[in-house]
Amino acid sequence: MDKFKNKYRIPSARARWWYYSNEGFYFITICTHNRRRFFGSVSDRKMNLSKIGLLSEKYGFEIPDHFPFVKLHAFVVMPDHVHMIIEIAHSPNPANSATEALHADITGEALHATPVRMAAISPKRGSLASIIRSYKSAVSRDARKVNPNFEWQSRFHDHIIRDDGAYDRISKYIIDNPKNWNKY
Repeated sequence: MDKFKNKYRIPSARARWWYYSNEGFYFITICTHNRRRFFGSVSDRKMNLSKIGLLSEKYGFEIPDHFPFVKLHAFVVMPDHVHMIIEIAHSPNPANSATEALHADITGEALHATPVRMAAISPKRGSLASIIRSYKSAVSRDARKVNPNFEWQSRFHDHIIRDDGAYDRISKYIIDNPKNWNKY
């Protein structure tokens, strides 16, 4: 494991071979810290959103307003997590940082100075990580006005959707998530 500021860091779960500003479909799951049920509850196979759940839903649907190159497909807020399919419809930074990031990774140049290293590991503008960071930040800002203890998990899960069959299965899973809540 790598260290940052002399502390061990869990390696990234992101595909090292993929540039996350690439056009494509991404299945995203973002959980609350310790899976606390800040967003509401499921009853009669339907999600009943709390105030924080309503904020999470509102800001989720607003993602394309802030990132015009993004389309939001399936989306659901559950008691302790959200699922969404995000499509990056066109790369906002064509032929840019992908080559630079790959070069820095191969040569190790990004590791020499702290500001350069932080720039290298920070989410790149237009990337999936920057979209999710913005969403989590907006929800957190207003959710903490309702409950100061609101927190997200520090990371999120992503899956690159590679074909129509996977897209259909994942969309159905997201849409049916409230109906299947008590099965898990």
